[in-house]
Amino acid sequence: MQRIKFPTELELERLPADGGEHWNRLVFEQSPYLLQHAANPVDWYPWGEEAFARARLENKPIFLSIGYATCHWCHVMERESFEDNEVAALLNRDFIAIKVDREERPDIDQLYMAACQLMSGSGGWPLTCFLTPQTEVFLAATYFPKRGRQGRPGMMQLLPNVAAAWQSQADDLRKTAAEIIQHLQARNQPADGGLLADKIDYKALELLESSFDHDNGGFGKAPKFPSPHQYLFLLRHWYKTGEQHTLDMVIRSLKAMRLGGLFDQVGFGFHRYSTDIHWLLPHFEKMLYDQALLLMAYSETYAATQDEFFKQTAEEIIKYLSTRMQSSEGGFFSAEDADSEGVEGKFYVWSAEELTDVLDKQELDWFSKNFNIHKGGNFKDEASGQPSGANIPFLSSLPLVQAEQSEQELEQWQRLWQPIREKLFQNREQRIHPLLDDKILTDWNGLMIAALARASLLLDNARCLEMAESAFSFIQKKLSTDDGHLLKRYRKGNAGLPAHLDDYAFMSWAAFELHQATLKIDYLELGIGWTHASLEMFYDQEGGGFYFTEASTELAIRSKDAYDGAIPSGNAVMARNLAHLFQLTGEQKWQEYFDSLVAAFAPQVNRYPPGHSFLLLALELMHGENQNLVFSGSEINAEILAPVKGRYLPNSMFLGLTVENQSEIHKIAPFTSSFQVGERSLHLCRDFSCELPIQGSLKIQARLKNLE
Repeated sequence: MQRIKFPTELELERLPADGGEHWNRLVFEQSPYLLQHAANPVDWYPWGEEAFARARLENKPIFLSIGYATCHWCHVMERESFEDNEVAALLNRDFIAIKVDREERPDIDQLYMAACQLMSGSGGWPLTCFLTPQTEVFLAATYFPKRGRQGRPGMMQLLPNVAAAWQSQADDLRKTAAEIIQHLQARNQPADGGLLADKIDYKALELLESSFDHDNGGFGKAPKFPSPHQYLFLLRHWYKTGEQHTLDMVIRSLKAMRLGGLFDQVGFGFHRYSTDIHWLLPHFEKMLYDQALLLMAYSETYAATQDEFFKQTAEEIIKYLSTRMQSSEGGFFSAEDADSEGVEGKFYVWSAEELTDVLDKQELDWFSKNFNIHKGGNFKDEASGQPSGANIPFLSSLPLVQAEQSEQELEQWQRLWQPIREKLFQNREQRIHPLLDDKILTDWNGLMIAALARASLLLDNARCLEMAESAFSFIQKKLSTDDGHLLKRYRKGNAGLPAHLDDYAFMSWAAFELHQATLKIDYLELGIGWTHASLEMFYDQEGGGFYFTEASTELAIRSKDAYDGAIPSGNAVMARNLAHLFQLTGEQKWQEYFDSLVAAFAPQVNRYPPGHSFLLLALELMHGENQNLVFSGSEINAEILAPVKGRYLPNSMFLGLTVENQSEIHKIAPFTSSFQVGERSLHLCRDFSCELPIQGSLKIQARLKNLE
């Protein structure tokens, strides 16, 4: 993808509303994805009334293209079609063309992706839709080449056909569009609420086991996704039941992913997914949400197993986040592209010749032996099936095993590897980097803050906590309004766009995790406030659960779903938040909202439990063997949480009680009202009934040991 030199702010002010001779209307937008298309010859509009009004005035159908900045096939379609003058001429003559960044406007994406899946049985990005001037969809698909090939029509054929159909059959197309909306509205209404099947967690486990790849780890066949929330569910099931095979699935998968090409062995961080079953050849983009969920999975697995390999991997993710993904202002960027210089993965792979220029012979021999480097390359080109000539560094076995095979200690192996890795990293830094999608999204930042806050306890890592608090402060300062509401996106000093359920759900979760990691009551109060806001803005008073958008939405349908995609659903995270608040406060309303939410989605969960694994986590938090650990003392500091650091206590809630905060804590958690604040002590409570306080670090450690 070609890098574009954009106008300065002063030059932008001088441009006409349509962008002028060299630009289109997208040049005035903030989204990196929309800006990628700002120099296209297509007369693009951003989503909005200006485009809709022109479509109605000229009675033209809308050509809607939805994608995101790091989408490989979006880049391909741009090169083939949107940069092409012939395609642009057809679009500009017969359609009103609109571009949408799905990460900025997930509400729009959800609606039209659902239509695409309904019409074609599949979906993906780029998403290509044809709409009436009233924005009702009558045709939807994904990628189209410029000219047809392999049975797929091309844009040069498709666009004239759709334009002709609109001229001669507009009423039929409007009728089709109305029927699609009716289908989506009917499908969006969950079945009458019900009860979850008995032992729904075991049903989920059974289905996960049936798709588990015992040889390579992970689930299903290629392409294989990390799916970290599945491992979080499995960890809790193991914690509850002690069933070792459940933990073994987690260990096998997380080790395989870390050893393979899915993990960037040189620069750290995980790529999006593997195109093969062995975790070797990835799709190379790096997403913030994957790093967050995988950080959570690796840090929790470390706490559960005390295996240093998982701790090291978690710390490598943190290092990647610190060096590449956290802005100087504190917020986290969204993603790094798969492509550089128009080639997917070019930044990350190595030819034998390149390595010879970087490493001396001894280093190259060691690196080649340990990381599977071959002169002809170590993977095949997907299109031709021939050796690619390039290498993706990966490990065939754990570093400990590699060291033993070389008759070395692990520390010696690591001492050999670190200077080689540093040489490779510094050399790679001189290459043209993939695009950094530098917009800062509230929901993804909430997810990352929650992961870092939790990891700070599980890894006993102060840097994690600093990063989490810095990002949280950024959201408060830059993406919150004066009345406490959230905004969606920030980029280069500009904050805007309406927030959705996920923004409030994930930021509430982030606040609760920061409260757990610091015992600072301000975080707890903010999380409660955002939970109340979610109930006011998104809650379905009649059917239970939460809509994705507010009632005032401009879209025809308010979606409501609990299915986990690449990240947990907003409803599942809200269920987790409600369970957390009930267990922490005992306030009955939180359980009532929780029960109503679960009932609303019970038929959906019963059909396919693994697709709702995060909601199952919330169920365990609500109904499992949980406990509140109330630490009291003269002050709240880092030492007071020392007894729980590094321990796997997934269903434990923490409170800190001091003279200064006791009145606020007593209001939030009335079961603490009889506690005396004095010498440092621990109150352990179950079902809001508490044991006698335990004093002395050794006694506290011994009592907590019994909880693991």
